[in-house]
Amino acid sequence: MEVDGVRSEVADSWLRSAAAGVDTDRVEAPITLPQDALRDHRQAHPLAQVFPLLDDVLGRAARECDAIMAVSDAAGQLLWVCGTPSVLRKAESIGFVEGSNWDERLAGTNAPGMALALDQSVSIIGAEHFRASVRGWSCAATPIHDPSDASLLGVLDITGGDDIVVPQTNAMVRAAARMAEAELARELLQRRDEPAHPHGPTVRLSLQALGRAEALVTIDDGRARRHTLRLSPRHSEIVLLLASTPRGLSGDELAVLLYEDDVSASTLRAELNRLRSLLGEELLASRPYRLTAEVTGDWLAVEAHLAAGAVDSALRSYRGPLLHTATAPGVVRLRSSVEGQLRRAVLTTGEPDLMSTWTRSAWGADDYEMWSAQQAALAPTSPLRPLVAGQLARLDRELGAP
Repeated sequence: MEVDGVRSEVADSWLRSAAAGVDTDRVEAPITLPQDALRDHRQAHPLAQVFPLLDDVLGRAARECDAIMAVSDAAGQLLWVCGTPSVLRKAESIGFVEGSNWDERLAGTNAPGMALALDQSVSIIGAEHFRASVRGWSCAATPIHDPSDASLLGVLDITGGDDIVVPQTNAMVRAAARMAEAELARELLQRRDEPAHPHGPTVRLSLQALGRAEALVTIDDGRARRHTLRLSPRHSEIVLLLASTPRGLSGDELAVLLYEDDVSASTLRAELNRLRSLLGEELLASRPYRLTAEVTGDWLAVEAHLAAGAVDSALRSYRGPLLHTATAPGVVRLRSSVEGQLRRAVLTTGEPDLMSTWTRSAWGADDYEMWSAQQAALAPTSPLRPLVAGQLARLDRELGAP
């Protein structure tokens, strides 16, 4: 989809960059990892285990075509930047160096920053960059995830001239990232092996329920075998409630959280038996009902980020209301709690870029208080002020304000 010749995802990134106060005339990206901290941070990072593989697979190809391979952490800080001496010197002129930060809120629209913001593969060509100094470059980037919990570890990027962003380059970057994830998974499996786990490998259950009507559950048996199931709406509600209550729930407690009206115990048992047959006998225990696997969930990650004070990470992880069509009383309360916590945290930051991300979402587009707070937080010269004023005027009309 394009809007006035600009891809919609690029337009969104420009708005996030403008809301964060990025200056289009700024020449270089900021350095957030000085040399004395870079080495230790790099050595301790999980991607250090797979950097030699990435350099051999993608770095060599980049050098052969006068491009640059870069690897960032999840904060957008470039940990490794590889290329021929001549192209590296050219990249220094825009601050594309080890230790610089290419989060789009600091460096404006660029492929590594957008890949972090969207958690997906992206490419940016020349004039699509937000800062003028970067428009002579093009780049393709893809995220790298931790195989143990699917959390974002960083981004793999290749940067060069306009001819670098072609389908073959995009495919090569994605393939290299997947190879790195496979190698991390192999090393993880080796560390899990039997002496440390006399009772067998740890089974992991990962849930995706944000912005979805039905949950996706991925089961990892601890032996490098994984499979994903799409649960029915009712089973999604049950798994969500059990995942949110590690101690377990009695039949009566679960029924109260699950059903709006009274139901017979046999109805609940039938649903649980069907769910047990899907997940496996060993993953759903009774008396109390509980999940016996190690559980992770996308909404739990949002709550964890908020607890750690990382509002930007929480907002980035939030894909929309939790099981948005679910009517189970316990799920409705949990959905309201997660959204309410995140909304309050975004308001409290006073950061216009975070508020802009909220108001440009489907669930935040009509949030009058957030639009007002965003207007108050914007600099007097911000190019976003007319847009925000227009949205407030729209809401005034729709709400019938005098």
